[in-house]
Amino acid sequence: MRMKQMLAKSDNGLRGYALAAMLVAISTVAGLVVAPRWGSSAVDLIFLPAVLATAIFAGRGPAILAAIASALSYNYFFTAPYHTFIIHNPEDVVTVIILFLVAMVTSQLVASVRTQAQLAEAHAARNATIAGLARALLSSTSEQGIAEIGARTLARLFDCNVVVLVPRPELEMIVAEPPGLVLTPSDLAVAALVVASGEPAGRGIDRAVPIEWQFHPVRTISLTVAVVGLARDDGAPAATAEWLSLLGNLLDQIALALERSRLEVEARDFVSLRERDHTRSTLLSSIGKDLEPPLSAIGSAVDSLRRSGKGDKETLAAIGAETARLQRYLANLLDLTPEADQRPIEVGGVAIDLFRRSVSRNGEDVHLTPKEYAILAELAKHPGRVLTHAHLLRTAWGPAQEKQTEYLRVAVRSLRHKLEANPARPRLILNEPAIGYRLKV
Repeated sequence: MRMKQMLAKSDNGLRGYALAAMLVAISTVAGLVVAPRWGSSAVDLIFLPAVLATAIFAGRGPAILAAIASALSYNYFFTAPYHTFIIHNPEDVVTVIILFLVAMVTSQLVASVRTQAQLAEAHAARNATIAGLARALLSSTSEQGIAEIGARTLARLFDCNVVVLVPRPELEMIVAEPPGLVLTPSDLAVAALVVASGEPAGRGIDRAVPIEWQFHPVRTISLTVAVVGLARDDGAPAATAEWLSLLGNLLDQIALALERSRLEVEARDFVSLRERDHTRSTLLSSIGKDLEPPLSAIGSAVDSLRRSGKGDKETLAAIGAETARLQRYLANLLDLTPEADQRPIEVGGVAIDLFRRSVSRNGEDVHLTPKEYAILAELAKHPGRVLTHAHLLRTAWGPAQEKQTEYLRVAVRSLRHKLEANPARPRLILNEPAIGYRLKV
């Protein structure tokens, strides 16, 4: 598509210069018709419409050509001695100079207006492209679907091959447009560098990177969630400086869609977790209500038989022991019921309510993201105990992200800003260097 636009632009440029030559020629013929009857003094005005029309329809370059050609044509055909570029009459010299200056000034003004109109049109086209991609991305809620839509759009706009890679934690290509594209180890190494640095790299961006692909990060506020690679079959840079702004806006739209997809998955997981907790609590409560009265009755009967001296002592002792053991098991199970979960954990003015999934500081509610809450809740379940980076990452992000310690640092930093009186000197969430974090009790 971009090559077609360049060819069209070149073709339009040639047409503009041809239009300038044709309009000057027409003005010259008109002047030759007018001059014998009304003289040459009025002929110079005939050339001005040609210059203006060229500036309007062809732009600044052809308009300048039209201004120069008009002055030369007027000099050649309408000033004595005729059919030469020599001028004997000073008035004719002034007339030619004024004609040239007027033509140049008017062509510049009209061309500037035309350029502004073209810029406005280009901005409108770019906004329409961005809006079109945003609408297309709304139709998909999965990471795979969003990547496919983005790759197709970029391949069409930039007339190039496109790949989309995501860190899981190793880079994995999830989309290739057209299908079947293969990246070399060097390509993957540069893509990994883009994930780590958050800056684009590759052909046309960094000459020190000798690869065919140009990789750009797809970033949310704090993370690089994907990498998009662009490469042309002719070896030219896929996105030059004039296209980087549009590409950046399109990648931002893809990043927003991926973030929306991630939040929707987290929301579904949260609802599923709440439903599972509710089912567990209901089941445990039912077990407690159903089993506790019979066990109490058995224990009372055993005690009564012991006091009366009836029955075999060994049998009664065995029944009593088993009943007590079942009652202890039941008590342990009932510690997991909502009544046990409803007791908030209070540390340094911060109350962590695992049952209601809420956190407050000095009596005021604190809003936490799902990841932040997952980390804080895990620390609260093991107060005073050091939990490793891998353990916390596995709890909040899943097993695939156990090595992404930067994710954890960002989340803990945010937690400290929200919960600590002095985030620079934390007293609640303490760091154990090279190991993990613990919640101080």
